[in-house]
Amino acid sequence: MVKLIEMMLEEKLITKDAISALVRSRPPKKISFANLVAEKMIDLHSVEIYLAKKIRQGVITLRHLEKIEGIDITPILEEVAKALHMEYVDLDEIEIDMKLFSQVPYKQLIKYNIIPVEENDLSVLIVFDDPLDMKAQDTVQRLFPRKPIKIAIARPKQISQHLQRLEINESIKGLVTDIRRDLTIDGSENSKNDDESPAVLKLIEIIIKSAIYAGASDIHIEATEKSCVIRIRVDGMLRQSFIFDKDIFGPLSSRMKLLSSLDIAEKRKPQDGRFSTVVGKNPFDFRVSTLPTIFGESIVLRILDKSKAMIKLVDAGMSQFCLDRFTEAIAVPYGIVLVTGPTGSGKTTTLYGALNAIKDVKDKIITVEDPVEYQMGGLQQVQVKASIGLSFADALKSILRQDPDKIMIGEIRDKETLRIAIQAALTGHLVLSTLHTNDAISAVTRILDMGIEEYLVSGALVAIQAQRLVRKICVYCKKSTQLPDSLLVDVRKYLPENPTFFVGEGCKECDHSGYSGREMISEVLTITETLSRMIANNASKEEMTKQALEEGFINMFEDGVNKSLEGKTTIDEIYRVARL
Repeated sequence: MVKLIEMMLEEKLITKDAISALVRSRPPKKISFANLVAEKMIDLHSVEIYLAKKIRQGVITLRHLEKIEGIDITPILEEVAKALHMEYVDLDEIEIDMKLFSQVPYKQLIKYNIIPVEENDLSVLIVFDDPLDMKAQDTVQRLFPRKPIKIAIARPKQISQHLQRLEINESIKGLVTDIRRDLTIDGSENSKNDDESPAVLKLIEIIIKSAIYAGASDIHIEATEKSCVIRIRVDGMLRQSFIFDKDIFGPLSSRMKLLSSLDIAEKRKPQDGRFSTVVGKNPFDFRVSTLPTIFGESIVLRILDKSKAMIKLVDAGMSQFCLDRFTEAIAVPYGIVLVTGPTGSGKTTTLYGALNAIKDVKDKIITVEDPVEYQMGGLQQVQVKASIGLSFADALKSILRQDPDKIMIGEIRDKETLRIAIQAALTGHLVLSTLHTNDAISAVTRILDMGIEEYLVSGALVAIQAQRLVRKICVYCKKSTQLPDSLLVDVRKYLPENPTFFVGEGCKECDHSGYSGREMISEVLTITETLSRMIANNASKEEMTKQALEEGFINMFEDGVNKSLEGKTTIDEIYRVARL
């Protein structure tokens, strides 16, 4: 995008004064096409004609257009198609001829990023993401010797998405039949072991691949009364991915258990396991949980992207205010820092971000987790194993004899673990851990309720962060909106004059949900000397809240309202996950 703006500056489509005006505005605005158009510094139609011309000349490609934020590139593609005497195709609005699609080897489709769309008596319509690639056109023409090919263009992102979906559909075709054939010999369904069926393994591979392509965090394989349902969780919401006949669940669940080193014969008790695989050259770990149900079992795979182990705190989604407070907290030499929130609120990701920020070759860092979700270099990680008597408390006792400098506890579940963690914090160790509470100040009362003395808590606590994940507004269908007064009643005190809010209208990019991706909202309670004395004196939650607010504490709800004002999420999302 920077290259495009530089080209337009050289050809005087944009003036340097316009760029300077954006930078000098208060607050400064990002130099982008969207802002240049919004400030009426360039004419959108002129930009469309200019970009179409550059594509026609081969200076830029259609893929460059995908990187332009805030502008609908459809008119540009239509302009390019018109100039090149081609057709523009919206792949989401047409039905692809699967019979025609199967005539081209999938490797060729991937190599040239093309999709055969339809065939008539005179020609074959092929969509290209590079309409000027003559080599690709010649290769494809040889695949259809009887009819000339007709070139069309579409959004490169659409082409990639459809190729992924078409690969999945092609792969699944016939797999169910193969599974049944592999498992049935001479009419006996159990005459062949489930793990010997290659079709089952292929089906699992497809399910996993489609979930990762969709950006899912979990895969749910569920036995219902009549079916085997596959659902995936995307941005915190479940959506159906596949549905098979009920007889497919047996071999599917058995193979999943074998992959995870579980007992395939045990269907009456819950089991936990894990396995690893590579999808698209990226390594992924899968944490597997099985649970008996009245119709069979429920199997849930948590997708653990190993790249998330290297996440930086600055990329975790915290507001700058919370980030500064949390960064200061984890920089102290000793004490306990807690991250709180419900399951699935990103606590583990925050802890790993903190570990990445503080790990140093001079320090011995040991973690105790159940399970170890991400493997990290530079520290020692301990896996809790309740079956052999290795609990969090048992592991912690041994860890303290290992001369650690910093300790991370995956979760504080009981009084014994909490007491050891606080003692470690009071004896010169920095301890990071998680706790299940609704907000930061509630963590103090929760710790006291677990039976820890007030003077120990006041001396050990450094800071508590509470967090939630909210869905982000889709950038492709984002628009400003007016909120009804009923929604503004509780948030009015946090708002400036004439606030602007945004929503997602819903489009193909976000599966018509209006949201794409997730963002963190959080609150960080720093335990100051005053708050420490209040904890030691057994002050009430209301008194501590009042004192924290006087010291500048921003609660999670207000942090969420600020993010909605920035256009990152909606007020509806804030109400969904947080409350005053």
